[in-house]
Amino acid sequence: MYQALLADTRFHQLLLQFDTDIAANARAAGCPDCGGVLHSARFPRKPRGLPAGLGKCYHQRLSFCCAADLCRHRNTPPSLRFLARKVYLGAIVVLVTTMLHGATTRRVQCLSQLFGISRRTIARWREWWRTVFVRKPFWIVARGRFMPPVDLQRLPASLLERFTGSTRDQLISLLRFISPTTGGARFVQAN
Repeated sequence: MYQALLADTRFHQLLLQFDTDIAANARAAGCPDCGGVLHSARFPRKPRGLPAGLGKCYHQRLSFCCAADLCRHRNTPPSLRFLARKVYLGAIVVLVTTMLHGATTRRVQCLSQLFGISRRTIARWREWWRTVFVRKPFWIVARGRFMPPVDLQRLPASLLERFTGSTRDQLISLLRFISPTTGGARFVQAN
């Protein structure tokens, strides 16, 4: 079921549309530091795990740079496609790690072959959910929204289960929920 969703180009195009809408709202709001106009400052990404048929626009992270000479701060809005600096798409990181629960050596081997992800990478993702994600200020505040508490040892599966609807709807809801953790750091660009 998850494999079909990850191979569906319409699903990935929908995530791109969500990212485009989020970016348009960020651009319309202007620079959060000085209120100046934001110019497009997209940067290339080399996402792994893309299904065939997605255009070059899927290889760009939507980002902006303030037009004011004394400001020039970068503003990278949240994304449903990219999970911070991870190379693989956010949907793949979530679903492959979800499929690991109850993992056997055979299941890990199958996932590695199916998505071209090394076992070490999958193990790092699992560890990231259990250690890094749970320490993020976002999660420390947001976890209070769930009662009973989310089982941290089963992340992200235990979090995905908290959202309703089809698998597709659950994944979109989860990606939207964690999107505040995906925005890039704003920084002053060097002249």
